Amino acid sequence: MWSCSLLNGTAQGEEQLCQDLRLGLWVLSLLYLVAGVPVGLGYNMLLVLVNLSSKSSMTMPDVYFVNMAVAGLVLSALAPVHLLGPPHTRWALWSLSSEAHVTLLILFNVASLVTMYSTALLSLDYYIERALPRTYMASVYNTRHVCGFVWGGALLTSFSSLLFYICSHVSSRVAECAKMQNTEAADAILVLIGFVVPGLAVLYALALISRIRKEDTPLDQDMGRLDPWVHRLLVATVCTQFGLWTPHYLSLLGHTVLVSRGKPVDGHYLGILHFAKDLSKFLAFSSSSVTPLLYRHINRNFPSKLQRLIKKMHCGLRRCPLDPSGVQPVMAQA
Repeated sequence: MWSCSLLNGTAQGEEQLCQDLRLGLWVLSLLYLVAGVPVGLGYNMLLVLVNLSSKSSMTMPDVYFVNMAVAGLVLSALAPVHLLGPPHTRWALWSLSSEAHVTLLILFNVASLVTMYSTALLSLDYYIERALPRTYMASVYNTRHVCGFVWGGALLTSFSSLLFYICSHVSSRVAECAKMQNTEAADAILVLIGFVVPGLAVLYALALISRIRKEDTPLDQDMGRLDPWVHRLLVATVCTQFGLWTPHYLSLLGHTVLVSRGKPVDGHYLGILHFAKDLSKFLAFSSSSVTPLLYRHINRNFPSKLQRLIKKMHCGLRRCPLDPSGVQPVMAQA
């Protein structure tokens, strides 16, 4: 899958190491495509269906996880094309400069931005819910509207890649586009908006959460709004998302810094950078499979919601008998 052509002419040991790493990453990618992609598609779809079929019992964290699940479905659908596509295969169906590649790049960037900002906003809303549990500032109703703005902002931000692509084709006619024929500026924008901003927001939220958990106040005893397991789910999600996405954004930053120096990059370092970018992209795609599994195993309400969904499917068009056990405490949606 990954090419070692950039290391031609180097020492035999380095070329052999590259071949070994190439084989290892190819095996990991193949295993992910065989096992990880079906798991990601299945569990993300299940997460969405289970929550949408029980809208009355959805909480604020559920809305954000549905948002991340939709982004995970996009990533799972794009994974085979990215991990087995150009420039790593000889049987690619399009070239790097084609419209299809730009479309896939935009979809990938949108999914990454939605994932990172959903994680950051989940952290901030969790703090609001703990600090001000009776104000309904982090209600389901407000969260749904916030998620709509997240998707809109992600689309607007990702169109910077489309702008650079257009300018690379019309630069001969528009002099202003002559300075925009590279993607380093777009990568720098993505690193700033897609990683630095949500990363700072998460750190700020976690600092506030840790402080309020140490304070023994009457508000901390009010557990009628969020269950205790939500904190464990939040920490696990933050660690997973930022742990798997940080290498991707660091590789973009490294490539931007090397190119901005204006000096030719040695083939050895360029080969390492390409290897790091491919490995980081593999880790980023794997987040679409790990996050729904965390939600499935930590969320204590998920099994009961799944049982109600299965019961509804068995009932079909007939009215199902009322299940008293399906009534759960619901966050106010006002």
